[in-house]
Amino acid sequence: MFTTDLNDSEYNPYYESFVRRINEKVSLVDALIAGKQEVASFFNTIPENKLDFRYEVGKWTPKEVLMHVIDTERIFSYRALRFARKDKVDLLGFDQDNFIPPSNADQRTMDSLVKEYQAVRSATIALFENFDDTMLKEVGMGSGSPMSVRAIGFITLGHEKHHVSLIEDRYL
Repeated sequence: MFTTDLNDSEYNPYYESFVRRINEKVSLVDALIAGKQEVASFFNTIPENKLDFRYEVGKWTPKEVLMHVIDTERIFSYRALRFARKDKVDLLGFDQDNFIPPSNADQRTMDSLVKEYQAVRSATIALFENFDDTMLKEVGMGSGSPMSVRAIGFITLGHEKHHVSLIEDRYL
């Protein structure tokens, strides 16, 4: 599955900027595999003196950003599983800002966060590798909007690219 296979009825327009960040010619599973190493390498190269940096009061640190990426991937993978199994319940969203404080991300090492990211991504890869074309095209409801399983995969990838780009621009 490639991003060019998606149509705009498979996801809420809110996610368009994430989908557009993905190369149209890369397969979903290949992109998930490549992203695992790219994102881990990126976060491992952030200088120690920037790990607790906030470019503005109330903004997340790079460690909190990575925790957010991990949390979001877990939630989106859960949605993908439910939708692939033809669950038609409208799954509620989550308040990302409420997830960060109790995560204690800033008390953790970057190494522990990267290891957790890699574990979550490995699980996501295993999940998506085993979805067939019918499952990938399955559409469920998330936060009141239709979302296909394959769109979830590409949105997950675009979401992490979005946050890497923000860190590059505002933190480094």
